[in-house]
Amino acid sequence: MTLEICSKCGLPKELCICKQFERASQKIIVRFEVRTFGKKVTIIEGITNDSKKVASFLKSKLGCGGTIKNGRIELQGDHRKRIKNLLMELGYKENQIEIY
Repeated sequence: MTLEICSKCGLPKELCICKQFERASQKIIVRFEVRTFGKKVTIIEGITNDSKKVASFLKSKLGCGGTIKNGRIELQGDHRKRIKNLLMELGYKENQIEIY
């Protein structure tokens, strides 16, 4: 039986803690834009891993459409008031999230 060992932390893959460290070191920036024809967009930058899952979760909780473009999540509408609590529900810390 061979164990796969993580190249970053040196622990077996089952016990690897690299993803937790990556999540803890991320700085998430949430900002708001008004685009052409008055379209409102909330932009979330800084989520590097699992951005697809995070986008799907946020879209379902907020009841809006959205996409992932250029490594950032774009949600239709102004969701700055609710986004911090939802990101904290996903396991991000309050001091990691900056809202502009």
